[in-house]
Amino acid sequence: MKQVLQDMGKGTTYLAEAPTPSATSQSLLINSTVTLISAGTERMLVDFGRASYVQKVRQQPERVRMVLDKIRTDGLMSTVEAVQSKLAQPLPLGYCNVGIVHEIGRNVEEFKPGDRVVSNGPHADVVRVGKNLCARIPDNVDDDSAAFVVVASIGLQGIRLAQPTLGEAFVVTGVGLIGLLTVQLLRAHGCRVLAIDFDESKLELARRFGAETCNPSTGADPVAAGIAFSRGSGVDGVIITASTKSNDPVRQAAQMCRQRGRIVLVGVTGLELNRADFYTKELSFQVSCSYGPGRYDSVYEDEGVDYPYGFVRWTEQRNFEAVLDMMASGQLDVKPLITHRFAFSDAPSAYDLLTQDKTALGIVLDYDRSPEGKHERTVALSGAGQSFAAERPVLGFIGAGNYASRMLIPAFKAAGAQFKTIVTSGGLNGVVHGNKAGFAEASTETAAIYGDRDINTAVIVTRHDSHARFVIEALNAGKNVFVEKPLALSMEELSAVEDAYRQSHASGSGPHIMVGFNRRFSPQVQKMKSLLQTVQQPKSFLMTMNAGAIPANHWTQDRLTGGGRIIGEACHLIDLMRFLAGSPIVSVQARRMGDTASVEVTEDKASITLGFADGSFGTVMYLANGAASFPKERIEVFAAGRVLQLDNFRKLQGFGWPNFKKMNLWKQDKGQNACAAAFLSGIKDGRAPIPSDEIFEVARVTIEAAELIRGQ
Repeated sequence: MKQVLQDMGKGTTYLAEAPTPSATSQSLLINSTVTLISAGTERMLVDFGRASYVQKVRQQPERVRMVLDKIRTDGLMSTVEAVQSKLAQPLPLGYCNVGIVHEIGRNVEEFKPGDRVVSNGPHADVVRVGKNLCARIPDNVDDDSAAFVVVASIGLQGIRLAQPTLGEAFVVTGVGLIGLLTVQLLRAHGCRVLAIDFDESKLELARRFGAETCNPSTGADPVAAGIAFSRGSGVDGVIITASTKSNDPVRQAAQMCRQRGRIVLVGVTGLELNRADFYTKELSFQVSCSYGPGRYDSVYEDEGVDYPYGFVRWTEQRNFEAVLDMMASGQLDVKPLITHRFAFSDAPSAYDLLTQDKTALGIVLDYDRSPEGKHERTVALSGAGQSFAAERPVLGFIGAGNYASRMLIPAFKAAGAQFKTIVTSGGLNGVVHGNKAGFAEASTETAAIYGDRDINTAVIVTRHDSHARFVIEALNAGKNVFVEKPLALSMEELSAVEDAYRQSHASGSGPHIMVGFNRRFSPQVQKMKSLLQTVQQPKSFLMTMNAGAIPANHWTQDRLTGGGRIIGEACHLIDLMRFLAGSPIVSVQARRMGDTASVEVTEDKASITLGFADGSFGTVMYLANGAASFPKERIEVFAAGRVLQLDNFRKLQGFGWPNFKKMNLWKQDKGQNACAAAFLSGIKDGRAPIPSDEIFEVARVTIEAAELIRGQ
């Protein structure tokens, strides 16, 4: 399959080839026939990508503050690398797709292969879309018209929030693509409409759709025009579909509205509001969220759980259907909005036009309708054709998310790993990062790794709920395994992993297993370990992770998907304490914050106290209620009248240690490179960098701590 991407760092728009994904349980795989370029939204994204770094900074001042905070805690070089990595991640373009259903997930009953559907899929010849983000197209609605359904739904959602009634006077400010569709939808509601824009050609279309018009570029006063249009009473409502940094659209809307008028922002404008404009009239102001209830709700969009019809009448999907019904009845005419057509293979030229011609409205991309060649599950990458040395580890990666692409892949590359196959669910991330790292191929099937004789090692960097399953499959296939934490989410999963490991070593030797506990390999922790080995007395540990708050509904907080933040992240400090103590864990105590009605009860504000066989003890403070300017991780060790303090893996200080005072780094180093190198060396030398019994011990203790916290 091919897909349109925008390079946010270099500014180029290009077509990339990727393996075709399989339909997940709640999704559809669609062969595209037509897609529509959303002129306003996509022009903004392309212009941002093509802007200079200085211009990007000026456009996103709030991100500058985040960057400055990160520099203070993580250091300049780590921050620069993080920003460059973010900008280097290509952005898929498009969200107005029409096509034919090719494959359905096992839990999809509403659609079948061969159905003609509209969806919010991107510009790609094959798209995978959740079932709640699709709608079947009526027979009398052609593909070109259906391509406008999603953008029309954006306007429709704004109208639903404004709640127009028959005969009311409404203003639409900014009549680009969404604005012109909004004009028609308001007219269908029985409203009188005034359209405001600086482009006379767009106003001509608005008049064609039954609106009166105002063009400020000719000297017309929008406020006076609105008052006159309302026959002196003030308009009932204003829907702003403009894209501008100016505050004028909101200010003018307030001034032309009647008492208790309604203003809905669908587009993007300045938001420096004048309280007096709103206060004296008791105006309501609301920002519309895309195409309806369900947007950005992963339970609705990804898991396919619909909202009850009687309580949420108009969801994203039902808005799609409503627009299609209006097209089928002839109440919504989009043909006059089509200004340009391009073959999908020439999509980059379409985006050149988009940025050069500000009058362009509906730009349609036509696709080759033959399915041949679109559904390859494995594609060759930049490293295709290379030979692999049998004496060195050959890696297959499962997962190519942010951590894999920024940290693990570069770490293994620096350690001399040979890359064969990278597998991702959607295919695209594997291609982007696989080409950059020199992988031979990208695939959407794990069998491409398990069944490959060249590959002797699987690196698993996927969502937490899949870790145990992939580890077991890799061990059963005889592959060495490096899995990013956590190893398992439950005692049952952990037992299954241990059983698979023991079976793989039934003959006395077998594949290596390692969890990505990189912190024990950081240079400063290695220094701490060497100092502590000279102390024969028990030690006391205090480890603080200033984790920062994330929403309670984030996937990492979900016990079934992410395992919760204790299992998903606090495990790092449990392993680090186990390493520095050098003694088995014999007791676990844990307590969370939030047992009162005034505090939200989540497990990401908790303490875990561990006891060790040698008499040492320590507490992990995992806290999501701290300041971002405070170091994210602080490690303190008290032993024999001496103290070691490590801040954020940059500054290590010693108090009372002979011949040691400090070890500071210019750049934060959490040990990712050394961890990868140790794992590869262990494969070649037959030594385990972390003993398997220690890996299973830490996993068991972490799960036990999480269960204690949840049981309170």
